[in-house]
Amino acid sequence: QVQLVESGGGLVQPGGSLRLSCAASGSIFSINTMGWYRQAPGKQRELVATITRAGSTNYADSVKGRFTISRDNAKNTVYLQMNSLKPENTAVYYCNAEGPPYYPWGQGTQVTVSS
Repeated sequence: QVQLVESGGGLVQPGGSLRLSCAASGSIFSINTMGWYRQAPGKQRELVATITRAGSTNYADSVKGRFTISRDNAKNTVYLQMNSLKPENTAVYYCNAEGPPYYPWGQGTQVTVSS
């Protein structure tokens, strides 16, 4: 069973950048599509970006041109580079397979964009 641990969040000013990492305890090579999700207070979890095993990516319209997802199958890690951050990007960010089904959700990493 794959376990997922997200890291890299923090407090950043509007316009700033963060790089999130998602380390999997098992191999993610067999997982075709991995994704980054986020959940803002009072809102449902939403899919932000996905990446296939071959490296094809897809993004929510709200983050296109600002966020970049990548994966290192050898390191069992998925990344999310976030640039030009906005206050509305404040949320807990999670990674998981593009489900359903999903692996057990990690604890997520908090991203707060505020001046």
